[in-house]
Amino acid sequence: MKKLLTKSFLDEQLIYQAKKGSQKAQRAIFDLFGKRMYVLCLRYVRVQEDAEELLSNGFIKAFENLSSFEFRGQYSFESWIKRILINECLMFLRRQNRAPMMVEPDELIPSDEENPFEKISAEELFEVILKLPEGYRTVFNLFEIEGFSHPEIAEKLGISVGTSKSQLSKAKAYIKSQLSKSGIHHAS
Repeated sequence: MKKLLTKSFLDEQLIYQAKKGSQKAQRAIFDLFGKRMYVLCLRYVRVQEDAEELLSNGFIKAFENLSSFEFRGQYSFESWIKRILINECLMFLRRQNRAPMMVEPDELIPSDEENPFEKISAEELFEVILKLPEGYRTVFNLFEIEGFSHPEIAEKLGISVGTSKSQLSKAKAYIKSQLSKSGIHHAS
């Protein structure tokens, strides 16, 4: 418990110093969260240079708006900056004129209750996610990894809830087929 309190105190002090304009504190914050946030960006855009640019832009935006951040516990800053970076990724995809959705919103796909992702490593899943078509990957990341609901995803992407559900279902089917091709089977 003492370790958690110390880490929380450390994060809070760094954020306080960064709010006052300390570049040293900002660098320390970047060092603490940069790698995880880079991986987050890479899950959305696939291209390393784009992910690096989004990471940089996201942190700049976060530091510029740090005065609006309120520390509410150990993970509050990470959640806050994560949302900034997700929004940066989604705006980047929109600017690229790459519409994230590729199917009609009323398309119905039967749901499969089995969760194949419980039986593979994070590295295997990450590699397959990177191969997903952009629309599938975006919805999959937002729903399965970031924890957004279908109504939230629909609002963020300007699509219907049905399209969000359809894209997620297609993403899962694509991942299952890719894992099967790789010899990873998920029969219960």
